[in-house]
Amino acid sequence: MRALVVADEVDELLWAGAVHTREVDLVLGAGDLPFDYLAFLADALDKPCVFVPGNHDPDLTGFTRHRGLFLHDGFPTAWPGPPGGINADGRLIDVAGVRIAGLGGSVRYNDGPNQWTQSQQARRARKLVRTAEHRRRKDGLGVDILLTHAPPRGLGDREDAPHHGFDCLHWTVERLQPKWLLHGHIHPYGRRPPEYRLGKTRVRNVVGAHEVVL
Repeated sequence: MRALVVADEVDELLWAGAVHTREVDLVLGAGDLPFDYLAFLADALDKPCVFVPGNHDPDLTGFTRHRGLFLHDGFPTAWPGPPGGINADGRLIDVAGVRIAGLGGSVRYNDGPNQWTQSQQARRARKLVRTAEHRRRKDGLGVDILLTHAPPRGLGDREDAPHHGFDCLHWTVERLQPKWLLHGHIHPYGRRPPEYRLGKTRVRNVVGAHEVVL
């Protein structure tokens, strides 16, 4: 099982057609990419697309889907996300034989969307963990991928306020024990960022485009 994982920086070669050479089962987006780019990748590969929003993405909270229509505050509306994409923020998603837990957004540094204080993200993480543990008790399946926008604090993040990682991701990984934590947000500027470990979980910065064996 392979995934094409993208975040933050558009890969112009993929958009120019090189995506058709990729043999993957799933497209994952870790935030801050044009939604039409995510939709293009998923359509070109004819594979599901699961994503979490980044701090530069539109606010996707409050949208629900009912009988094929998107609703916001109970009224039909156009969804600003990628057509056919699955928003995993704060949710568990079972797709293509893997279970994905998502936590989008960055540390709050202004009044933009998809930003959370450390305590707010910790509350969202606790809710996600409770959901995952309840689901595991029912079907015996754990989380394979924790898909986030920001990294865990101290693992490849930066000291400027907008690029701090989240403290709660350490605890979240300890409870969920996914095979992968995949994140964006920290631009490597041409360098290859190191891969980290949290216990048995591999933590990778996927800014740009990566293929990951799940």
